[in-house]
Amino acid sequence: MYHNATNQALFLSMDQNLGIASPGVPTIIIGNHTLVGEDQIRDQLEQVILAEQATSGGPAQGNLTVAENSPGTFSHLTVPLVIVAAGIDSLNPCAFTVLIILLLSIIALQSRRQVLIVGVTYIAAVFLFYFISGIGVLSFVHLSGISSLIALAAAVIAIVLGVVNIIEAAVKKDGFFLAIPESKKPVIERYITTATLPAAFVLGVLVGIFELPCTGGIYLTILGLISNTLTFTEGIPYLLLYNLIFVLPLIVILLAVVLGIPPERVNTWRLENRRKLRFAIGVAMILVGAFILIGPRLL
Repeated sequence: MYHNATNQALFLSMDQNLGIASPGVPTIIIGNHTLVGEDQIRDQLEQVILAEQATSGGPAQGNLTVAENSPGTFSHLTVPLVIVAAGIDSLNPCAFTVLIILLLSIIALQSRRQVLIVGVTYIAAVFLFYFISGIGVLSFVHLSGISSLIALAAAVIAIVLGVVNIIEAAVKKDGFFLAIPESKKPVIERYITTATLPAAFVLGVLVGIFELPCTGGIYLTILGLISNTLTFTEGIPYLLLYNLIFVLPLIVILLAVVLGIPPERVNTWRLENRRKLRFAIGVAMILVGAFILIGPRLL
């Protein structure tokens, strides 16, 4: 199945027809009876076979009821949903902050061409880290057969993080809980002051690692939906689209600075609007999480 898109599509169709909330491999289907995982197969296979033999030839395949909207199937993945979720995730203040500070540290010392190269290297590292991480998670979820549970858990996490963002935006304090940990900032500052291309790349990877608490719940939710709805190969374009949108604001900031807008002005705007930004992100995360949880029952 893993390397055969046709078999994966057939397996997904049968899972939906039988209303299997958490599909996995191995699975045995006998009539309307399904056994998922080695434990169920070992413990229940014989009695399921005997029960099926006791019926008059077993139920016909045509009598199966489609359970597309049953809880846990999450079959409502769409391109607009991916775009909206990625757009929310892209407003991540963690990645903004590091890029702006990096540009502030090198704009006066290097040519705009070099600033562009360093900035592109940083953004490329953020993109590659998120994309490769997404491929890894997608592979794990496909193999484990727990995509519905992952999407459900991630939706709950997104709602919780959204509430935390709203509370932090409302409470007047200097620091934020959903931000790069204070203990990691000296490491990041060391690479910022170096400002070489390798340092910019490492910086992008580090930011990708440290900023996951900010809005990682949204990314995990989309990965769960992709895994539950599409084959691994079919999910790659969605993953590319998500991550391109994710880095789009970083590209806009870099181009604005290269074209002549002082990074100090960009940083001032960030500082003045960071609470509003966190509040908007919080509301959006709650809406996305709620849609994932409630959407299947409404469609």
